[in-house]
Amino acid sequence: MTHQELEEGQVLHLDFTKLRKVASCESDVLPAVAQDARTGEVLIVGYANELALQTARECGMATFWSTSRNELWIKGKTSGDYLKLEEIRVNCEQNSILYRVTPAGQGSCHTKNAAGVARSGCYYRRLKDDGSLEFVDPGQM
Repeated sequence: MTHQELEEGQVLHLDFTKLRKVASCESDVLPAVAQDARTGEVLIVGYANELALQTARECGMATFWSTSRNELWIKGKTSGDYLKLEEIRVNCEQNSILYRVTPAGQGSCHTKNAAGVARSGCYYRRLKDDGSLEFVDPGQM
């Protein structure tokens, strides 16, 4: 399956091996969710290690640890689509964090709509009863 089919397709192809891959990365991480502080929309789910959390606090931007590249990832550093931190929340068991953010670019997803604009978040498709996917906003195709 190509990235195009995975990211723009309407066929469900969930990666149930993701956590196994995360567990084998070179750093201890926990889930890090980025949520638009204004709208409540979940934008991205990634992972953070201690360095990512420290960097986020220092630079004021949502920062993750790329488990596939094993490197620090300041969201927007290459695209310009930064996520400005408003606050960081910690869940009850202290095993995940929530970045409440204000998007400071065109969008926060690395995929783009037909107009070439980054989508507001990564959750732009809905699972239908028949198991296929549909775009939540037809204008975002």
